[in-house]
Amino acid sequence: MFRFLHSSDLHIGKRFGNLPEDLRGRLREARHTALDRLAERARAHGAATLLLAGDTFDTETPTPAILRQALAAMASHDALRWIILPGNHDSLVADELWDEARRALPANVTLAIEATPIVLEAGVVLLPAPCTTRRPGRDLTEWMDQAATTEGDLRIGLAHGAIQSFSEDNGACDVIAPDRAERAGLDYLALGDWHGQLRVGEKTWYSGAPEPDRFKHGKPGQALIVSIGGRGATPEVQPIETGAFDWKTLALDFLGEEDAPALLQALLPPPVRRRQTLLHIVASGRLKIAPRAALAAAVKAVEPDFAHAALDEEALATVCESADLDLIDRSGALRQAADALLAESVDASLPLGEREIARDALARLFAFCEATPQS
Repeated sequence: MFRFLHSSDLHIGKRFGNLPEDLRGRLREARHTALDRLAERARAHGAATLLLAGDTFDTETPTPAILRQALAAMASHDALRWIILPGNHDSLVADELWDEARRALPANVTLAIEATPIVLEAGVVLLPAPCTTRRPGRDLTEWMDQAATTEGDLRIGLAHGAIQSFSEDNGACDVIAPDRAERAGLDYLALGDWHGQLRVGEKTWYSGAPEPDRFKHGKPGQALIVSIGGRGATPEVQPIETGAFDWKTLALDFLGEEDAPALLQALLPPPVRRRQTLLHIVASGRLKIAPRAALAAAVKAVEPDFAHAALDEEALATVCESADLDLIDRSGALRQAADALLAESVDASLPLGEREIARDALARLFAFCEATPQS
Protein backbone atom coordinates (compact mmCIF):
# COMPACT_ATOMS: atom_id res chain seq x y z
CA MET A 1 0.00 0.00 0.00
CA PHE A 2 1.33 3.43 -0.99
CA ARG A 3 -0.53 6.43 0.44
CA PHE A 4 0.05 10.08 -0.41
CA LEU A 5 -1.65 13.48 -0.33
CA HIS A 6 -2.49 15.11 -3.67
CA SER A 7 -2.89 18.89 -3.77
CA SER A 8 -2.35 21.77 -6.20
CA ASP A 9 -2.98 25.45 -6.87
CA LEU A 10 -1.90 26.94 -3.57
CA HIS A 11 -1.10 30.22 -5.39
CA ILE A 12 1.05 31.42 -2.51
CA GLY A 13 1.60 35.17 -2.82
CA LYS A 14 -1.72 35.95 -4.53
CA ARG A 15 -2.47 39.65 -4.01
CA PHE A 16 -6.31 39.77 -3.98
CA GLY A 17 -6.18 43.35 -5.24
CA ASN A 18 -9.95 43.56 -5.81
CA LEU A 19 -10.75 43.10 -2.12
CA PRO A 20 -10.47 45.48 0.86
CA GLU A 21 -6.92 46.01 2.03
CA ASP A 22 -7.49 44.70 5.57
CA LEU A 23 -8.77 41.40 4.15
CA ARG A 24 -5.95 40.87 1.65
CA GLY A 25 -3.37 40.13 4.33
CA ARG A 26 -5.61 37.55 5.98
CA LEU A 27 -6.19 35.78 2.67
CA ARG A 28 -2.49 35.81 1.76
CA GLU A 29 -1.60 34.36 5.15
CA ALA A 30 -4.22 31.61 4.71
CA ARG A 31 -2.51 30.55 1.48
CA HIS A 32 0.83 30.26 3.27
CA THR A 33 -0.58 28.38 6.28
CA ALA A 34 -2.30 25.94 3.88
CA LEU A 35 1.09 24.19 3.85
CA ASP A 36 0.77 23.43 7.56
CA ARG A 37 -2.82 22.27 7.14
CA LEU A 38 -1.83 19.94 4.30
CA ALA A 39 0.99 18.52 6.43
CA GLU A 40 -1.36 17.95 9.36
CA ARG A 41 -3.92 16.17 7.13
CA ALA A 42 -1.19 14.01 5.59
CA ARG A 43 0.09 12.88 9.00
CA ALA A 44 -3.45 12.26 10.27
CA HIS A 45 -4.11 9.88 7.36
CA GLY A 46 -0.76 8.12 7.39
CA ALA A 47 0.63 9.73 4.23
CA ALA A 48 4.33 10.60 4.18
CA THR A 49 4.43 12.11 0.65
CA LEU A 50 2.69 15.24 -0.62
CA LEU A 51 2.37 15.87 -4.36
CA LEU A 52 1.80 19.53 -5.30
CA ALA A 53 0.53 19.49 -8.90
CA GLY A 54 1.51 22.97 -10.02
CA ASP A 55 0.88 26.63 -9.20
CA THR A 56 2.37 26.42 -5.74
CA PHE A 57 3.24 30.08 -6.33
CA ASP A 58 0.89 32.62 -7.90
CA THR A 59 3.47 34.15 -10.22
CA GLU A 60 6.78 33.34 -11.88
CA THR A 61 8.37 36.10 -9.79
CA PRO A 62 7.40 35.61 -6.15
CA THR A 63 9.40 37.71 -3.71
CA PRO A 64 12.39 36.01 -2.07
CA ALA A 65 10.47 36.12 1.24
CA ILE A 66 7.47 34.26 -0.23
CA LEU A 67 9.68 31.53 -1.68
CA ARG A 68 12.00 31.11 1.31
CA GLN A 69 9.17 31.13 3.85
CA ALA A 70 7.19 28.53 1.88
CA LEU A 71 10.23 26.24 1.71
CA ALA A 72 10.86 26.80 5.43
CA ALA A 73 7.27 25.77 6.20
CA MET A 74 7.78 22.53 4.26
CA ALA A 75 11.14 21.95 5.96
CA SER A 76 9.49 22.25 9.38
CA HIS A 77 7.56 19.07 8.59
CA ASP A 78 10.74 17.08 8.07
CA ALA A 79 9.10 13.66 8.40
CA LEU A 80 7.16 14.39 5.20
CA ARG A 81 8.39 14.51 1.61
CA TRP A 82 7.12 17.32 -0.61
CA ILE A 83 7.19 17.15 -4.43
CA ILE A 84 6.72 20.51 -6.19
CA LEU A 85 5.72 20.60 -9.88
CA PRO A 86 5.91 23.84 -11.91
CA GLY A 87 2.45 24.90 -13.14
CA ASN A 88 1.36 27.50 -15.65
CA HIS A 89 1.60 30.35 -13.10
CA ASP A 90 5.07 29.29 -11.90
CA SER A 91 6.37 27.59 -15.06
CA LEU A 92 9.93 26.70 -15.96
CA VAL A 93 10.27 30.04 -17.74
CA ALA A 94 10.86 31.40 -14.24
CA ASP A 95 14.59 30.60 -14.20
CA GLU A 96 15.24 32.85 -11.20
CA LEU A 97 12.49 31.23 -9.15
CA TRP A 98 13.65 27.66 -9.69
CA ASP A 99 17.35 28.54 -9.42
CA GLU A 100 16.72 30.16 -6.04
CA ALA A 101 14.54 27.23 -5.01
CA ARG A 102 17.40 24.83 -5.79
CA ARG A 103 19.81 26.92 -3.71
CA ALA A 104 17.47 27.03 -0.70
CA LEU A 105 16.03 23.53 -1.12
CA PRO A 106 15.37 21.64 2.14
CA ALA A 107 16.33 17.97 2.28
CA ASN A 108 12.68 16.85 2.35
CA VAL A 109 11.61 18.82 -0.75
CA THR A 110 12.01 17.62 -4.35
CA LEU A 111 11.55 19.85 -7.40
CA ALA A 112 9.89 17.96 -10.25
CA ILE A 113 11.34 20.26 -12.90
CA GLU A 114 12.29 17.65 -15.50
CA ALA A 115 10.21 15.14 -17.44
CA THR A 116 12.09 12.19 -16.00
CA PRO A 117 11.11 9.46 -13.52
CA ILE A 118 11.51 10.16 -9.79
CA VAL A 119 11.68 7.22 -7.36
CA LEU A 120 9.45 8.06 -4.39
CA GLU A 121 10.28 4.83 -2.56
CA ALA A 122 11.10 1.25 -3.51
CA GLY A 123 8.55 0.15 -6.11
CA VAL A 124 6.94 3.58 -6.57
CA VAL A 125 7.89 5.87 -9.47
CA LEU A 126 6.61 9.38 -10.17
CA LEU A 127 6.34 10.61 -13.78
CA PRO A 128 6.16 14.43 -13.71
CA ALA A 129 5.17 16.77 -16.55
CA PRO A 130 6.36 20.24 -15.50
CA CYS A 131 4.88 23.23 -17.36
CA THR A 132 7.56 24.60 -19.66
CA THR A 133 5.72 27.90 -20.23
CA ARG A 134 2.40 29.44 -19.21
CA ARG A 135 0.80 28.02 -22.37
CA PRO A 136 2.91 25.12 -23.66
CA GLY A 137 0.55 24.50 -26.60
CA ARG A 138 0.92 20.71 -26.40
CA ASP A 139 0.13 17.80 -24.12
CA LEU A 140 3.13 17.59 -21.80
CA THR A 141 2.01 14.20 -20.45
CA GLU A 142 2.67 12.38 -23.75
CA TRP A 143 6.13 11.29 -22.64
CA MET A 144 4.59 9.15 -19.89
CA ASP A 145 3.37 6.62 -22.47
CA GLN A 146 6.94 5.56 -23.26
CA ALA A 147 8.52 6.13 -19.83
CA ALA A 148 10.33 2.96 -18.78
CA THR A 149 9.89 1.68 -15.23
CA THR A 150 10.66 -1.65 -13.57
CA GLU A 151 7.93 -4.23 -13.99
CA GLY A 152 5.62 -4.20 -10.97
CA ASP A 153 6.46 -0.64 -9.95
CA LEU A 154 3.57 1.73 -9.26
CA ARG A 155 3.43 4.46 -11.92
CA ILE A 156 2.06 7.81 -10.72
CA GLY A 157 1.70 10.75 -13.09
CA LEU A 158 1.88 14.39 -11.96
CA ALA A 159 0.73 17.18 -14.31
CA HIS A 160 -0.87 20.59 -14.52
CA GLY A 161 -3.19 21.89 -17.21
CA ALA A 162 -6.53 21.71 -18.95
CA ILE A 163 -8.36 18.50 -19.71
CA GLN A 164 -11.53 17.99 -21.77
CA SER A 165 -11.12 21.57 -23.06
CA PHE A 166 -11.78 23.38 -19.79
CA SER A 167 -9.30 25.36 -17.73
CA GLU A 168 -9.14 27.92 -14.96
CA ASP A 169 -7.58 30.32 -17.47
CA ASN A 170 -10.38 29.88 -20.06
CA GLY A 171 -9.67 28.70 -23.56
CA ALA A 172 -6.36 26.93 -22.95
CA CYS A 173 -5.19 25.00 -26.00
CA ASP A 174 -2.80 22.66 -24.19
CA VAL A 175 -5.33 19.92 -23.42
CA ILE A 176 -4.19 16.85 -21.50
CA ALA A 177 -5.61 13.63 -22.93
CA PRO A 178 -8.42 12.54 -20.59
CA ASP A 179 -7.36 8.89 -21.02
CA ARG A 180 -3.66 9.52 -20.31
CA ALA A 181 -3.73 7.22 -17.28
CA GLU A 182 -4.86 4.32 -19.46
CA ARG A 183 -2.51 5.13 -22.35
CA ALA A 184 0.53 5.39 -20.07
CA GLY A 185 -0.37 2.54 -17.75
CA LEU A 186 -0.58 4.87 -14.77
CA ASP A 187 -1.91 3.74 -11.42
CA TYR A 188 -2.91 7.35 -10.72
CA LEU A 189 -2.68 10.71 -12.51
CA ALA A 190 -2.54 13.69 -10.11
CA LEU A 191 -3.68 16.87 -11.85
CA GLY A 192 -3.65 20.55 -11.02
CA ASP A 193 -5.12 23.70 -12.67
CA TRP A 194 -8.86 23.24 -12.04
CA HIS A 195 -9.51 24.77 -8.60
CA GLY A 196 -12.56 22.61 -7.92
CA GLN A 197 -12.10 18.99 -6.96
CA LEU A 198 -12.99 16.75 -9.90
CA ARG A 199 -12.91 13.05 -10.75
CA VAL A 200 -12.01 12.63 -14.43
CA GLY A 201 -11.80 8.84 -14.16
CA GLU A 202 -11.15 6.25 -11.49
CA LYS A 203 -7.40 6.89 -11.79
CA THR A 204 -7.39 10.58 -12.78
CA TRP A 205 -8.32 13.42 -10.43
CA TYR A 206 -8.01 17.15 -10.00
CA SER A 207 -7.37 17.72 -6.30
CA GLY A 208 -8.87 21.21 -6.21
CA ALA A 209 -7.22 24.12 -4.41
CA PRO A 210 -6.60 23.69 -0.67
CA GLU A 211 -7.63 27.32 -0.12
CA PRO A 212 -10.35 28.87 -2.34
CA ASP A 213 -9.63 32.19 -4.04
CA ARG A 214 -12.92 32.88 -5.82
CA PHE A 215 -16.65 32.14 -5.77
CA LYS A 216 -16.51 30.02 -8.93
CA HIS A 217 -16.52 26.52 -7.46
CA GLY A 218 -18.68 27.00 -4.38
CA LYS A 219 -16.92 24.39 -2.25
CA PRO A 220 -14.50 24.47 0.70
CA GLY A 221 -10.77 24.11 0.11
CA GLN A 222 -9.94 20.45 -0.41
CA ALA A 223 -7.19 17.94 -1.08
CA LEU A 224 -7.10 14.20 -1.73
CA ILE A 225 -5.68 11.29 0.25
CA VAL A 226 -4.83 8.58 -2.28
CA SER A 227 -4.08 4.95 -1.38
CA ILE A 228 -2.90 2.44 -4.00
CA GLY A 229 -2.84 -1.22 -2.99
CA GLY A 230 -0.66 -2.49 -5.84
CA ARG A 231 0.13 -2.33 -9.53
CA GLY A 232 -3.09 -2.09 -11.55
CA ALA A 233 -5.32 -1.76 -8.47
CA THR A 234 -8.03 0.90 -8.40
CA PRO A 235 -6.83 3.70 -6.12
CA GLU A 236 -8.83 4.61 -3.05
CA VAL A 237 -9.37 8.37 -3.19
CA GLN A 238 -10.59 10.24 -0.11
CA PRO A 239 -11.49 13.95 -0.30
CA ILE A 240 -10.54 16.00 2.77
CA GLU A 241 -11.25 19.63 3.69
CA THR A 242 -8.30 21.97 4.13
CA GLY A 243 -9.54 25.55 3.72
CA ALA A 244 -9.38 28.34 6.30
CA PHE A 245 -11.86 30.55 4.41
CA ASP A 246 -15.20 29.80 2.76
CA TRP A 247 -16.25 31.59 -0.44
CA LYS A 248 -20.04 31.25 -0.58
CA THR A 249 -22.61 32.40 -3.13
CA LEU A 250 -26.19 32.77 -1.91
CA ALA A 251 -28.79 32.83 -4.69
CA LEU A 252 -32.05 34.66 -3.87
CA ASP A 253 -34.75 34.53 -6.55
CA PHE A 254 -37.78 36.73 -5.93
CA LEU A 255 -41.27 36.89 -7.45
CA GLY A 256 -42.31 40.31 -6.16
CA GLU A 257 -43.50 40.58 -2.56
CA GLU A 258 -41.45 38.06 -0.53
CA ASP A 259 -40.02 38.87 2.89
CA ALA A 260 -36.53 39.41 1.53
CA PRO A 261 -34.72 39.84 4.89
CA ALA A 262 -36.28 36.61 6.22
CA LEU A 263 -35.18 34.67 3.13
CA LEU A 264 -31.68 36.06 3.50
CA GLN A 265 -31.45 35.15 7.19
CA ALA A 266 -32.57 31.58 6.47
CA LEU A 267 -29.61 31.06 4.11
CA LEU A 268 -26.83 32.76 6.04
CA PRO A 269 -24.08 30.51 7.44
CA PRO A 270 -23.93 30.07 11.24
CA PRO A 271 -22.32 32.92 13.20
CA VAL A 272 -19.30 30.80 14.17
CA ARG A 273 -18.14 30.67 10.49
CA ARG A 274 -18.92 34.22 9.42
CA ARG A 275 -15.56 35.80 10.20
CA GLN A 276 -13.97 33.24 7.86
CA THR A 277 -16.58 33.59 5.10
CA LEU A 278 -16.64 35.75 1.98
CA LEU A 279 -20.27 36.08 0.92
CA HIS A 280 -21.59 36.85 -2.55
CA ILE A 281 -25.36 37.43 -2.41
CA VAL A 282 -26.93 37.26 -5.86
CA ALA A 283 -30.50 38.60 -6.02
CA SER A 284 -32.57 37.93 -9.13
CA GLY A 285 -36.19 38.07 -10.29
CA ARG A 286 -38.53 40.91 -9.24
CA LEU A 287 -39.13 42.72 -5.96
CA LYS A 288 -41.45 45.52 -4.96
CA ILE A 289 -39.76 48.68 -3.85
CA ALA A 290 -40.21 48.22 -0.09
CA PRO A 291 -38.85 44.67 0.17
CA ARG A 292 -35.95 45.60 -2.13
CA ALA A 293 -34.93 48.40 0.20
CA ALA A 294 -35.37 46.04 3.16
CA LEU A 295 -33.05 43.51 1.50
CA ALA A 296 -30.32 46.11 1.01
CA ALA A 297 -30.68 47.19 4.65
CA ALA A 298 -30.52 43.57 5.86
CA VAL A 299 -27.31 42.93 3.92
CA LYS A 300 -25.76 46.10 5.31
CA ALA A 301 -26.72 45.03 8.84
CA VAL A 302 -24.97 41.63 8.65
CA GLU A 303 -21.99 42.75 6.56
CA PRO A 304 -19.70 43.42 9.57
CA ASP A 305 -20.12 39.80 10.72
CA PHE A 306 -18.32 38.48 7.63
CA ALA A 307 -14.81 38.63 6.24
CA HIS A 308 -16.51 40.21 3.22
CA ALA A 309 -20.12 40.45 2.06
CA ALA A 310 -21.59 42.06 -1.04
CA LEU A 311 -25.03 42.22 -2.65
CA ASP A 312 -25.27 41.74 -6.42
CA GLU A 313 -28.58 43.18 -7.68
CA GLU A 314 -27.75 43.25 -11.39
CA ALA A 315 -30.38 40.61 -12.22
CA LEU A 316 -33.04 42.01 -9.84
CA ALA A 317 -35.82 44.15 -11.30
CA THR A 318 -37.84 46.58 -9.20
CA VAL A 319 -41.62 46.32 -9.37
CA CYS A 320 -43.09 49.81 -9.05
CA GLU A 321 -46.74 50.73 -8.57
CA SER A 322 -48.39 54.08 -7.92
CA ALA A 323 -49.46 53.06 -4.42
CA ASP A 324 -45.83 52.41 -3.50
CA LEU A 325 -44.96 56.03 -4.16
CA ASP A 326 -47.08 57.15 -1.21
CA LEU A 327 -44.39 55.56 0.94
CA ILE A 328 -41.95 58.13 -0.46
CA ASP A 329 -44.25 61.17 -0.25
CA ARG A 330 -47.80 62.13 -1.15
CA SER A 331 -46.88 65.46 -2.74
CA GLY A 332 -44.06 67.90 -3.30
CA ALA A 333 -40.71 67.62 -5.06
CA LEU A 334 -39.91 64.09 -3.87
CA ARG A 335 -43.25 62.81 -5.13
CA GLN A 336 -42.74 64.54 -8.47
CA ALA A 337 -39.31 62.91 -8.81
CA ALA A 338 -40.76 59.52 -7.87
CA ASP A 339 -43.59 59.89 -10.40
CA ALA A 340 -41.10 60.80 -13.14
CA LEU A 341 -38.88 57.80 -12.34
CA LEU A 342 -41.88 55.47 -12.26
CA ALA A 343 -43.02 56.75 -15.67
CA GLU A 344 -39.56 56.17 -17.13
CA SER A 345 -39.34 52.67 -15.61
CA VAL A 346 -42.42 51.50 -17.52
CA ASP A 347 -41.96 53.51 -20.72
CA ALA A 348 -41.74 50.88 -23.47
CA SER A 349 -40.27 53.44 -25.86
CA LEU A 350 -37.11 53.66 -23.75
CA PRO A 351 -34.29 51.10 -23.98
CA LEU A 352 -34.39 48.37 -21.34
CA GLY A 353 -31.19 49.65 -19.74
CA GLU A 354 -32.67 53.12 -19.19
CA ARG A 355 -35.82 51.63 -17.69
CA GLU A 356 -33.70 49.60 -15.27
CA ILE A 357 -31.72 52.69 -14.30
CA ALA A 358 -34.98 54.47 -13.49
CA ARG A 359 -36.14 51.52 -11.37
CA ASP A 360 -32.86 51.42 -9.48
CA ALA A 361 -32.99 55.17 -8.89
CA LEU A 362 -36.53 54.85 -7.57
CA ALA A 363 -35.42 52.12 -5.16
CA ARG A 364 -32.57 54.33 -3.94
CA LEU A 365 -34.95 57.24 -3.46
CA PHE A 366 -37.22 55.02 -1.41
CA ALA A 367 -34.33 53.84 0.76
CA PHE A 368 -33.20 57.45 1.26
CA CYS A 369 -36.66 58.56 2.35
CA GLU A 370 -36.99 55.62 4.74
CA ALA A 371 -33.68 56.51 6.36
CA THR A 372 -34.51 60.24 6.59
CA PRO A 373 -37.03 61.29 9.27
CA GLN A 374 -39.95 63.22 7.79
CA SER A 375 -40.41 66.76 9.19
